[in-house]
Amino acid sequence: MIEAKNVSKSFGKIRAVDDISLKIEDGRVFGLIGTNGAGKSTFLRLAAGVLKPDSGSVEIDGREVFEEPEVKENFFYISDDTYFFSNSTPDVMAEFYRKIYPNFSVLRFGKLMDDFSLDRKRKINTFSKGMKKQLSVILGLSAMTKYMYCDETFDGLDPVMRQGVKSLFAGEMTERGFTPVIASHNLRELEDICDTVGLLHKGGILLSEDLDSVKADIHKLHCVFRDENDIEDVKKELDILIEDKKGTLYTLTVRGMEEQIMAEINAHDPVFAEMLPLSLEEIFISETGVTGYDIKKIIC
Repeated sequence: MIEAKNVSKSFGKIRAVDDISLKIEDGRVFGLIGTNGAGKSTFLRLAAGVLKPDSGSVEIDGREVFEEPEVKENFFYISDDTYFFSNSTPDVMAEFYRKIYPNFSVLRFGKLMDDFSLDRKRKINTFSKGMKKQLSVILGLSAMTKYMYCDETFDGLDPVMRQGVKSLFAGEMTERGFTPVIASHNLRELEDICDTVGLLHKGGILLSEDLDSVKADIHKLHCVFRDENDIEDVKKELDILIEDKKGTLYTLTVRGMEEQIMAEINAHDPVFAEMLPLSLEEIFISETGVTGYDIKKIIC
């Protein structure tokens, strides 16, 4: 298990990570989402021991990560800006990582390179952005680590390759208890793979919960009322996060239990009322809107 305990990190006057505490359970896909500048990349660098926290700690199975080489053998970190040695080939990078990770599988590396149709002898600096991302994933999976930190790893991959990588992650999780930690601004990419999400905002953590639990607590519905007084009464009774009206149709995003929400709506004998599926993107907008992040300035 990865555990962050009251972790903070500042760069001059900028507080990039502000007193974050969260747990990442083994064998589950953890999605780290957040607004631009929320601290996702900084948190991953702290979790990887690249940066030292100003306060607090990040631990893997009860051992601090920073300046602990043996602990770092438990994870492979893929940064947003992939880096490879100058003029190196995939084989050269594989040999480098084989010396760092005791369980690095040369056979696994070769098979994945063939599966992705990448040339092991070709200079990496001639690869496209997507090919470099693929190589990073291949090296990471070949390292056979318990955890993999992925910072915008799907960015640059075409749709087929994205699904391929997700399938590989799922297979690794089934076979050996692999745990991916994925930071991304593309919420739709995470929704179909994540078990747990951590929502960062302005350096702090808004929530860290199972995705199913989050969806069980926030709901979206369409409804039409017979009288304007009805919607005013509903507003007093329900915790409405977002309200939108087009003609007589209200679209409400509400926090609470589905049964209680529908009971309150139906108590006012609406003309029409229907629950709708709620996406991870809508949850993100709802939660950040509650904390004062004016998302409408961006999406309107």
